[in-house]
Amino acid sequence: MEFTKMHGLGNDFIVVFGEKDLPAGVDELAVSLCNRFFGIGADGLVYILPSDRADFRMRIINSDGSEAEQCGNAIRCVAKYVFDNGHTDKERLTIETLGAGVQQVKITAQDGKAAYIRVDMGEPILQGLQVPTTVDADRVIGHPVEVDGREFRFTAVSMGNPHAVIYVDDAAGFDLAAWGPKLETHPLFPRKTNVEFVTVNSRSQADMRVWERGAGPTLACGTGACATVVSSVLNGLTDRKATVSLKGGDLLIEWNEEDNHVYMTGPAAEAFRGTV
Repeated sequence: MEFTKMHGLGNDFIVVFGEKDLPAGVDELAVSLCNRFFGIGADGLVYILPSDRADFRMRIINSDGSEAEQCGNAIRCVAKYVFDNGHTDKERLTIETLGAGVQQVKITAQDGKAAYIRVDMGEPILQGLQVPTTVDADRVIGHPVEVDGREFRFTAVSMGNPHAVIYVDDAAGFDLAAWGPKLETHPLFPRKTNVEFVTVNSRSQADMRVWERGAGPTLACGTGACATVVSSVLNGLTDRKATVSLKGGDLLIEWNEEDNHVYMTGPAAEAFRGTV
């Protein structure tokens, strides 16, 4: 199997192109290949597949073998891969995802390569049961969740996958390993959840660290950055256009008031290629 190792702000993936569908045993394959000591090492295994609804279809298998409905960093990697390798000459293309349907992608090219990718991430889902959480409310804002005697307050947002956004004093120094896995699997989240720990520094900038469902701590999370801005607008903390600073770099997020869609702009990069 030929693969390309790619990343979006350090959120890294093993990208495979040319298959017609997911292979049998792909969950075990992902666990094996994503292992950073005995495999290639990655946060996920990404397949670029044919689509009858869009230019391409993306399927993402997390490093624990579970499937992710959506991933903002992975979709930028997919767009860069197909553009840079001549599988499309479109600077505007469509990519089908499991959780968000067909997404519009705009590529800004430099020297014939995709430098920045702007993705229409669709409308955020805010209704509690649809995120999903067990909270039956139109919007779940500042809802308490208790773990090991400590209470956090989260805002629930789905960007095709579930997120719980929690505001803390120091996101960059927050102990992800202590609290992330316990919040991910809390009974309030029937399909588990991604957890974002956020510190808002201004109306146009916030720091965010993430514990990703099925992958653990990662350097960046595109859907998490989108959820962070949506949550911060709902909580009156930022404007609708803001920069989210992740451990791996910055993403520009805009929650457009006219169409209610969230737009994410950021880079993607190729690290290396190989055969396994």
